[in-house]
Amino acid sequence: MRIAVTYDNGQIFQHFGHTETFMLYDAEGGKVVSAKPLSANGSGHGALAGFLKDNDVDVLICGGIGGGAQTALAQAGIMLFGGVSGSADDAVAAFLTGKLSYVPDIRCDHHEHAEGHSCGSHGCGGSCGSH
Repeated sequence: MRIAVTYDNGQIFQHFGHTETFMLYDAEGGKVVSAKPLSANGSGHGALAGFLKDNDVDVLICGGIGGGAQTALAQAGIMLFGGVSGSADDAVAAFLTGKLSYVPDIRCDHHEHAEGHSCGSHGCGGSCGSH
């Protein structure tokens, strides 16, 4: 199983669509067998789901994520655990033991939008809570 975590200096990065680095954890038998950073290479919102699929990711652990990205991940067959914060290593350990605390109905509500701005341009799918 391959688990990707939005990553910034050991912590879970809180804006999926702006993630520059993912930490990839390979797990077997409920234990992490390897962990390595992976640069998103400038992939943004919509392209990140395909990028993760191309890197054989099964599970994504992240902070904030919009509806459009959630749909793209689901279509790519990647399980999502959003609304998570804190240490990336701790989150993966909790996931592997079935104790990860996450928000099943996470929605993009982390930024304010200027008048006339549409979430659709950056993958929130129009479901941002601050509209």
